Amino acid sequence: MEKKTNLDDYLAGLGISDSADESPIDLDTAYQSPSSPIEYNINPQEVVEQFLKGLCERVDPGLTVKVRMQENVIYADISGVHAAKMIGRDGRVLAALEVMCYTLLAKEAGRNDLRLHLDAAGFRRRHEDKLVQLAERIAQQVMKTGEPFEMDPIPASDRRIIHMTLKEMGGVTTESVGEGKDRHIIVKPA
Repeated sequence: MEKKTNLDDYLAGLGISDSADESPIDLDTAYQSPSSPIEYNINPQEVVEQFLKGLCERVDPGLTVKVRMQENVIYADISGVHAAKMIGRDGRVLAALEVMCYTLLAKEAGRNDLRLHLDAAGFRRRHEDKLVQLAERIAQQVMKTGEPFEMDPIPASDRRIIHMTLKEMGGVTTESVGEGKDRHIIVKPA
């Protein structure tokens, strides 16, 4: 087994190395001439799939990756006996992988307009289910007491799930307040 000494060694063959000879996608033929508006011909689903499969092969060859695209959302699911390796504590590794995938989409496919839903071993699905249950409990409490409920700060993706759940539920309204890491939701009676 070859010894990897720096980040470029680890990223080699994943589609994100700066070395032109390691790029799996020919960027010279990926878009039209500069005189016309750039239209990328690289399939963003393939970019994400190639990156995640290459990464998973290096972490654990027993991991499998399934990627599909529906409208403007790319859904990627990592599964296998040791898929928890790709989650990390509180989903931090999964979140980092999402950031890498977004960066790769922007760099290789020229796409900033896509959303990515990355899951490993059903972690995100279970997390979303817990958020929906939490939102429903808070809504019931707010409707029962008539008092607003101020939630602790949570990430934007989690706030979105809370907002969408309570919008569909009715009887309450939601508002995000605060800045940066202090941004949180206030649930109020409708």
